[in-house]
This record gives sequence, C-alpha cells and structure tokens, in this order.
Amino acid sequence: MIRPAFVEPVLDSQNCFRAVLEAMSRPGRVQRLTMALDAPAPLAPASAAVLLTLVDAETTLWLDAGAEAEGWIRFHAGCPLAAASDAAFLLATGTPPALASLSQGSDESPQDGATLVIQVESLEEGAGWHLTGPGIEKEHRLAVTGLPAGFVAERAKLARNYPRGVDVILCAGDRLAALPRTTRIEEG
Repeated sequence: MIRPAFVEPVLDSQNCFRAVLEAMSRPGRVQRLTMALDAPAPLAPASAAVLLTLVDAETTLWLDAGAEAEGWIRFHAGCPLAAASDAAFLLATGTPPALASLSQGSDESPQDGATLVIQVESLEEGAGWHLTGPGIEKEHRLAVTGLPAGFVAERAKLARNYPRGVDVILCAGDRLAALPRTTRIEEG
C-alpha cells in the first residue's frame, strides 16, 4: 500500500515552495517545514516535501533511496526516472554522485543545470562554513554534518563554469538550507 503524501496538498506544497524559495534567495538560512508527511524510510520529511513540491511528470529524477521511496515519489509526483547524469533533480540519501558528472546546463541555458537534494545529519546556523555571494549581505555561517569529505572543494571546482552549475538543497529532518551555484563557501 502506498503511503499518503501531503495532508493538505495545495497548502503544504505552497508552504514548501515558499521555504525553498526563501532558502535559495538567502543561502545558508535554515528553513523549517511544519507540514505533516509520512514518507517511507529513508526519506527525511524535508527531502520528501521538496521532491513532492518540485518534481512532476515532466521532471526527470534520480534517487538512491530504495524501491519503496522510489515507488512512493513516482506515484505521487508522476516523475520519470533518469540516470544521474541526465536528471533535472537528484536525491542523495547516501553518498551523492560526483557534482561534475551532473547536468550543469549550458552558457545559453544555465537553468538546465541539475538541482541536487542531499540528506544530511544536521544543519545549524551561526557556525561552520563562511558563505558569501548573492542573497548574503556580508557573510553567513552554516554548519553541516553528514556531507562527504571533499564536497566543498568539489563544488568550488564547478564555480569556474558559471553560469553553468549545480544548485544544492540540504535537508536534515524537517529543516532545509540551499546552496545556489552562486554561493561561495570557505571552510573554517
């Protein structure tokens, strides 16, 4: 039996969309989702809500969350699955694919770059990385636990390809934060 998705589909997807929009426009600011959602393991509530909100029958998806989660999201969103290199959206509940292997769009169509949703252990403002770039007045701090070693360096290599690139949404439980391709990260 397929588990239900959003309890209030219209209101919940609108609230999630606003949270994602806020996170993308203010990189590193943690947003909390409050809607009720019974997603199958290993999907965290935030990553499940983001997928339900952003993918549809015309949006290709790659995910590593297993057969039950794959069936659940395909049932509710109707999205076709694709290889990681061809997917518009990706969900990594384990080790994410190499960023350079994902679709980065083109100079003429940078919006075709992939959006990678990564489930992490925790997100905390005020410590960790130093974030700068559009949407950040001076600097913002974000501590992320659960990313693979080398993620920041791998992401920095893609910066020279701007406007092409990959946008990242980090999800931990019911919280999310975004790292658009324009955000610069310094560790420490």
